[in-house]
Amino acid sequence: MKGYCDDIEKVTLDNEDFRRVLYTGQHLQLVLMTLQPGEEIGEEVHEDRDQFFRIEEGSGEVRIDGVANKVEDDFAVIVPAGARHNVVNTGDEPLKLYTLYGPPEHRDGTVHKDKDQAKRDHDNDHWDGETTE
Repeated sequence: MKGYCDDIEKVTLDNEDFRRVLYTGQHLQLVLMTLQPGEEIGEEVHEDRDQFFRIEEGSGEVRIDGVANKVEDDFAVIVPAGARHNVVNTGDEPLKLYTLYGPPEHRDGTVHKDKDQAKRDHDNDHWDGETTE
């Protein structure tokens, strides 16, 4: 197995897609996201998985169980399993971040160019047990 090794800051900053799954292991998944100004992921709860967010560029809020945490370049956030959360771009530039799910959330290789595509694919993009390698 090769795992994943790359310049995460560069690939995150180069990403223009709303969601891009980079690597899926049996117990962890790496996903890039870009939120346009005013855009949000949408409120969600993952009952069985913790989630880590790293903000590479932009500014926004990560809301966890009703508490708005302001974030900007170089911030890290951990959302525990069972917490209602949302990521919102409150700035004037794209909010570029990566997130780690444990266990994986999305099908390996998923790419959503924009939030509308992600909404349309919502029922079909849940992780099916397939890994990157």
